Amino acid sequence: MAVEIPPRSAIPAEHRWSTESIFESDASWEAGCKEAEGRLAHLAGFRGRLGEGPETLAEWFDALEDMLERVGKIYVYASMFHNADTADQDAVAKHDRAQVIFSRATATVAFAEPELLSIGFDRLRRWVAEEPRLGHLGHYLDDLERKQRHVRSAEVEEVLGRLTDPFHSARAIHGILADADLVFRPASTARGAAVEVAQGSIDALLADPDRTTRRTAWESYADAHHALRNTMAGCLSTCVKQHVFQAMVRGHASCLEAALAEDNIPVSVFHALLEAFRRHLPTWHRYFRLRREVLGYDSLHPYDLKAPLSPARPVVPYEQAVAWILEGMAPLGREYVEALARGLGDERWVDRRPSQGKRAGAFSTGWPGTRPFVLMSYNDDVFSLSTLAHELGHSMHSLRTWASQRQIYAHYSIFVAEVASNFNQAMVRAYLLEQNPDPEFQVAVIEEAMANFHRYLFLMPTLARFELEIHDRAFRGEALTAEGMCNLMRDLFAEGYGGEVAVDDARVGITWAEFPTHLYANFYVYQYATGIAAAHALVQAVKSGAASARERYLGFLAAGNSAYPIDVLSEAGVDLTRPEAVEAAFRALSGMVDRLAALVRR
Repeated sequence: MAVEIPPRSAIPAEHRWSTESIFESDASWEAGCKEAEGRLAHLAGFRGRLGEGPETLAEWFDALEDMLERVGKIYVYASMFHNADTADQDAVAKHDRAQVIFSRATATVAFAEPELLSIGFDRLRRWVAEEPRLGHLGHYLDDLERKQRHVRSAEVEEVLGRLTDPFHSARAIHGILADADLVFRPASTARGAAVEVAQGSIDALLADPDRTTRRTAWESYADAHHALRNTMAGCLSTCVKQHVFQAMVRGHASCLEAALAEDNIPVSVFHALLEAFRRHLPTWHRYFRLRREVLGYDSLHPYDLKAPLSPARPVVPYEQAVAWILEGMAPLGREYVEALARGLGDERWVDRRPSQGKRAGAFSTGWPGTRPFVLMSYNDDVFSLSTLAHELGHSMHSLRTWASQRQIYAHYSIFVAEVASNFNQAMVRAYLLEQNPDPEFQVAVIEEAMANFHRYLFLMPTLARFELEIHDRAFRGEALTAEGMCNLMRDLFAEGYGGEVAVDDARVGITWAEFPTHLYANFYVYQYATGIAAAHALVQAVKSGAASARERYLGFLAAGNSAYPIDVLSEAGVDLTRPEAVEAAFRALSGMVDRLAALVRR
């Protein structure tokens, strides 16, 4: 399968996301930057004045929310160009400037929470009751009171705010290495034809029917990362040390505690998930054996985990994917579907075509005051269909939150973000399985489901175990080296594979380096697993046809950060402090293995 990756300039405008909906041009963006920078002095002028009374405090929060919207739009606009072509030096410069403005804004407002603490919560709550413009701040104050022992002086908070930009550097450097500087040698087909390997094509290559193509693409991708393992380890080690520094400065007992405390997530939720993962590893071993049996291989390798089990996978053009997604999400009602259709049509949310220098993977981005946007590389298959549905789940979550919440509550937690995205995938998948009984089509859809389960209930928990260990080592003052990280990663995968998948020490061991976003966001990856668990529970409720379940889910999408994530999910009908949802997710996984086995053994 020859995959040619065009330059960004060759991508038609209708296949790109709509940057002009934020700023008409770079000149407009530049004017926005200057205006935002000019308003920083206005914000700084509130320092020492928040205790004057409720009117001044209301003015402060209005000015703060205005600034947050401005700098957010500046950053999103710049990041869209940078993510679309990480080798474009003009885009790099624009992104760096936006990052500096964001960091300056963070430092400028850092005095506020220490100052609010000095006013006292009794007085603050009295002001909230007296001044209608402060009436929405109840949860904000409750949360600030909960976190107050971890808030430092105004001077220290300002320093921490100014560290936002330099502390972003490790992640940024890794991303530049992965997306712009890595050189992948071509893969080759069984007939000896060369195939280009790129961030935008690797997923499609790993799902190719030709085993030689898959193997050589996997080896090329892993080897390119392995060649830069020392630099990439230096980046990740630096980021982990930053997490340790922040946890210690704020008085947390560990990086895990610091990360979960931000959203009031009990640490027990994290550990219970990893325990459940290890307990259910036999289900994964059964699935790996099934793949090896159906494919007829003596041994299964990592590059076989997406090998097609049916002779002909369906081709799914982008337009067909859009139609199926809209039909699959119909149970959420006309308003939801119409908003989604506008985003996939005239509003151009999705940047969909592979291109040179385009950032790896897929994600949803945006800010209150912009549209929600999706970056991905669509490859005309069921996997890309599912990825599009996933990212649109994030985008619709953002759209409904931004429409319902003030700026201060408009940035929902990652803990709930992965619920909305997995919900969409599961809804669309269920629709496809219901509508098309053809066995080959059913196998293709279930294969995609298993690939998704593999990512969320195998790969991500494995990475979470890795993340916990390297953070604990750094917290104890131990060195983090490329060799140590690779050996740890290899051992964790070897345990997970249970002898059912061959382990290439170097190439499996470098897996951590292939996630330039995930492992740089402090204890992010475990939330994929809790997210898919909650999502499947909510899908079952909505698919039952109960109007109350649909309304609760739509209410969940609109809640943002107006309550703690655990409580928002509880209101929707899922309690992740208890084991039932995670156990049900693993039962769903086991059921999918059974269903797949029945289909492929006919």
